[in-house]
Amino acid sequence: MADLTLLGMRVVSEVAAHGSFSAAADALGYTQSDVSRQVAAMEDAAGSPLFERLARGVRPTGAGLVLLRHAGPVLDRVDSAMLELGGLQDRLEGRLALGAFPSALGALVPRALARLHSRYPAIVVTLREGTTPAQLRRLRAGRLELAVIALDPDAHLPLDDLRIDLLLEGRLLVAVPATHHLAQRGTVDVIELRDGPWIVGDAGGGDPLLGIWPGTAPAPRIAHSVRDWPARLGLVAAGLGLAVVPSIAASTIPSGVRLVAVNDTQPIRRSVAAVTRPERSPSASALIQALRQEAALIAETTR
Repeated sequence: MADLTLLGMRVVSEVAAHGSFSAAADALGYTQSDVSRQVAAMEDAAGSPLFERLARGVRPTGAGLVLLRHAGPVLDRVDSAMLELGGLQDRLEGRLALGAFPSALGALVPRALARLHSRYPAIVVTLREGTTPAQLRRLRAGRLELAVIALDPDAHLPLDDLRIDLLLEGRLLVAVPATHHLAQRGTVDVIELRDGPWIVGDAGGGDPLLGIWPGTAPAPRIAHSVRDWPARLGLVAAGLGLAVVPSIAASTIPSGVRLVAVNDTQPIRRSVAAVTRPERSPSASALIQALRQEAALIAETTR
């Protein structure tokens, strides 16, 4: 039986992040046959298939998810060791422009920046808040070096020219007032949300996080449309409506608001990724490492 290898874990992680062998090969600079061989060797070592082959791409099996959960911290430690062995500790300095969507700025990004600052205090990070489409435009225009974006499986964002690190596999929840009749329920059915009213965002771009829960009603009742994330949650806390919230923001929910899961026949998943242009600076790599570490901690608390 083959052994688990660092290279194999990195290849498996990239395949899971990109959803296909060919996309992972492009991201790693390998051939597709190289990726297939590494995955086959890891499946031999695991004694079980790691990916389910679909009509378009692949997705991790149960064994694949177990391996990915352990591979992330291992690869983070190896990357950290390489940074230190390369003597980068003293040379990581300068300015780094980071963009992120609003709910990522509630917990993930600040915690990652604190972790980065504790290790590399000479790196100065500037922040830009905005929707995922806006951050991708800024990144391609050279106004950002790194963007933290939300990945909607149905959005089909063109990302082939960029380098992607999957940080977190999340889901969407519904925020309700603490006094709402659904507030004490762990899970609700979609039909129970049809009367609303809803608090939505006005940033545009067709982002599901800014609207209502899909499929709740043909003509949903929208009570308020506001731009700021805290304002949305404040309106919910005041009992003025419901709002869609990503699980990444669960730790930032104010008092007066409760989160409930939705029993939907087509669960809505929302992943979080760090995206850069193909060539990365050591500072960007260090920040991505910090983002991965904090994302792993958030994943543990939101299961």
